[in-house]
Formats: sequence, C-alpha cells, structure tokens
Amino acid sequence: MAGFRLTKPYTMSKEDIREAAEGLAKSLEREHGVRSRWEGDMVKIKGAGVDGKLSFHDGLIDVSVRLGMLASMFQPVLKAEIQRYLDEHIS
Repeated sequence: MAGFRLTKPYTMSKEDIREAAEGLAKSLEREHGVRSRWEGDMVKIKGAGVDGKLSFHDGLIDVSVRLGMLASMFQPVLKAEIQRYLDEHIS
C-alpha cells in the first residue's frame, strides 16, 4: 500500500488551525469524493482506496495518507494538492 506523510509547523490559534483543517477536508471531499469525520483534534478521511488522517498538536500539523493500488497512481497529484493547501492556509 502506497502513501505519504506531510508535516508543517504552525503558530496559529487552535480555532484557526481547526478551521483550516476543516477547509482541507471539505476540499478533498469536493475534489476526490472522500468523506471526513472529526475525532477530537483529528479529522479522518476515507474514500475509495484512500485512508488518511490530519491531526494538529504541539505546534505541528500532521497529515498521513495511505493509498490503495489504484489510488496510488494519483499520489503525486494528491500530495502536491495537500502540500499547496498547507502552504497557503497554515502559518
């Protein structure tokens, strides 16, 4: 199973980082048809061949994604999309 992990430090308030994380989850829902659900300060993302989670703690946002065989073909695109979102919305 393919996958990737991205981390990024942040100095934003917990409320702002949660709002940014919610925006990323909604974007992935729209663009890739995944579903998301919150568990505390972590959002889990699940879809056809995609299983991921985004958490934030101790000044670090952490995104990890596992991809099935078919979805792994889209790994570079998905990874770049998430990295771009983090760069634009997380400070």
